[in-house]
Amino acid sequence: MTLYGVTGAGKTAVTNYVCSQLEDKGKQLNRSVQTVIVNCRQIDTQYRVLSHIGNSLLEDHEIDEIPFTGWPTDRVFSELVKRMDSRQGVFIIVLDEIDHLVRKVGDDLLYNLTNLNSSLKKARSCVIGISNDLKFTDFLDPRVRSRLGQLDVIFNPYDAQQLQDILRERVKIALHDGVIGDGVIEMCAALAAQEHGDARCALDLLRVSTEKAELSGSEKVEQNHVKIAQHQIEADQMTPVIAKLPNQQKIVLGAILINEKNGLKNIQTGEVYSIYSQACRHLGTNALTQRRVSGLISSLDMLGLITARTISKGRYGRSKEINSCIPQNINPVTIMSEAEPELENIFNGTYKYQTRL
Repeated sequence: MTLYGVTGAGKTAVTNYVCSQLEDKGKQLNRSVQTVIVNCRQIDTQYRVLSHIGNSLLEDHEIDEIPFTGWPTDRVFSELVKRMDSRQGVFIIVLDEIDHLVRKVGDDLLYNLTNLNSSLKKARSCVIGISNDLKFTDFLDPRVRSRLGQLDVIFNPYDAQQLQDILRERVKIALHDGVIGDGVIEMCAALAAQEHGDARCALDLLRVSTEKAELSGSEKVEQNHVKIAQHQIEADQMTPVIAKLPNQQKIVLGAILINEKNGLKNIQTGEVYSIYSQACRHLGTNALTQRRVSGLISSLDMLGLITARTISKGRYGRSKEINSCIPQNINPVTIMSEAEPELENIFNGTYKYQTRL
């Protein structure tokens, strides 16, 4: 079974709930049902996944752990089969963020896990994959895709009304009556729904809004606290991304910002490259080729720092229309200059701008 959906759509929460229900039902029927959840972003090799599952089956008094490294993979797999058969029952293996694992190490692990029942004699297993990417199965061998995708479940993003319901339930548990002002829940839900329909985003926004109200000494959480919280969350998310950009990406982003400061919108790749090359001279740094810079622009687009829309220029080929999308309450120039003080030179330099026809 594979569960698909955007971040914060409830895939992991629903899986945990259903697995808990199955374990309870197993106890009622005197049958062993055990769930093993693997975060494939953290545990991201075949060896580590198999050893993690195997070690999760140990009782508290057992000390025969599969070592972190050192065994052949087929020995780890055989040990896993042995432990599952010795405990019997049903084992539910949940691979959270399975797409990350497949992209990194391929589908050998999935082939082994989906074929696990053919090796088991006294136990049965079930594999559940959780993914944010609907297309990750394109990377799989057809046999693996067939076994893993016998049932696909799509989790659609929450709409504003559903997010309001989630927030109201959390408010009942976490806050006193009358603490939330008029329109606060609706505002948090609407802002989260506009982005990705992400329940985590809505809950974070409400949590930070409550903290802001408490810090200001207010007896109620009001809509102005939500606005302050939104700016704070944006800054907390984006500031480290900008600060940790590699040096060349910082220079490219700086070139985009310098063009915008000069009044340009829908900046073209050539205009970015012109300022980028001059900035590299200011720094005494070798400039990359325009093709490499175009790739860095695409990376900045993926990070959400800019938008880069590819357009056709007829017989002149294709180009990108580039605009920054960094919120106004965040100062990327200061962030980059504090991270790498020498970059301040490029923002204080003099530039020759391309003339648009």
